[in-house]
Amino acid sequence: MRCAIVGGGLLGLKLALHMRAAGDDVTVFEAAPEIGGLAAPWRLGDITWDRHYHVTLFSDRATRALVAELGLEDELVWSTTRTGFYVDGRLLSLSNALEFALFPPLGPLDKLRLAATILRASRDDPAGELAHVPVGTWLRKWSGRKTYERIWLPLLKAKLGDAHERVAASFIRATVARLYAARRSGLDRERFGYVRGGYAVVLGRFAELLAGRGVSVQTRTPVRSVATAANGALCVSTADASYAFDRVIVTAPAPLAARLCPTLSEPELARLRGVEYQGIVCASLLLTRALSPYYVTNICDPVPFSAVIEMTALVDPAAFGGRHVVYLPRYCPADDPLQRLDDAAVRARFVDGLRGMYPDLRDEEILAFGVSRVPYVFPLPTLDYVDRLPAVRTSIDGLFVVNAAQIVDGTLNVNETVGLADAAVPQILAAPVARAMSETA
Repeated sequence: MRCAIVGGGLLGLKLALHMRAAGDDVTVFEAAPEIGGLAAPWRLGDITWDRHYHVTLFSDRATRALVAELGLEDELVWSTTRTGFYVDGRLLSLSNALEFALFPPLGPLDKLRLAATILRASRDDPAGELAHVPVGTWLRKWSGRKTYERIWLPLLKAKLGDAHERVAASFIRATVARLYAARRSGLDRERFGYVRGGYAVVLGRFAELLAGRGVSVQTRTPVRSVATAANGALCVSTADASYAFDRVIVTAPAPLAARLCPTLSEPELARLRGVEYQGIVCASLLLTRALSPYYVTNICDPVPFSAVIEMTALVDPAAFGGRHVVYLPRYCPADDPLQRLDDAAVRARFVDGLRGMYPDLRDEEILAFGVSRVPYVFPLPTLDYVDRLPAVRTSIDGLFVVNAAQIVDGTLNVNETVGLADAAVPQILAAPVARAMSETA
């Protein structure tokens, strides 16, 4: 069988590995100059590191299995980290039970209700009831109005924007459950990890593995359309040619998948187009010093970015020549004006916000500043979303759509992405294929 994978992110690469193991002749088409998608590295000043922030949790079994398959298990470095909150113009630590008990913005009863909320959210939801309850309604019920408005609402707006009013409570359950997975396995607390060298090393080894197994990876090759030819074959069209395949797996975000596959049925196209996404504008900074001791600083005050992620609270600064890497993500939809703002304007806005939090930050301490924009990052689990999921198998034999829109009981991260690929392959192998042509169309 000839199989095409449209999209060379980690999802597409893991699917390519599976399909090659099943005996298919696999070609991966990637529009970007490099593989990796959201996990791709880039240059920040004179260092190479991840374009967006990533962390592996000790409980991320799918990611750890992939790292082991790539022969990089010994390169995983584990640590524990601290968490900060920026609230009422103050930077506060919230990293252990004592700090939670002393957390100034909330009273004793508020803290008890917040603890109960987190405990309740960490439990399974086998009946899927939370997918049909607004997240705000659920959080107000368990935490109370004061804690909801003081803590939860700013965090929801930072991650979900105006869409927080339409998102289901399953979003909070999935977020908390991932962080509490280690406790379920008997560990006292979750451990955070990374591969030495970042995803540049992971993707380099991935490319070597695929090449060694005969998978063709074509970068700088955007796909224009996927359609059925008159003789029944599936044709993948690029700017330069059209290729025939028995199977085609499209991993693009749902709205882009609809654009690439216009011959799908109207109900299928409607489902794909109906998935709402949050995008991201993510700034990366290379600094001469740390801003705080926290890996994540959650923000409850008005600031132009959603959080502060200090990678060097996890990664030894020696990996960056003694410098420090900080991410300032701002989640926003594809049509947000921030997505069209130039780098200089983003820098001015974000650095001004950063100085509001850390007044002693000086210009000369910022060695490099980069901006990444992605219009479609994670699908929003809006109310009753599980009833409108796009299917992996389409009405066209041999054509499949596999993307983050099908992550139901989880949040978007590398572990869920790799697990999605693992789960989709049995469906793909069990389905009929297209009638392949014997030569290139």
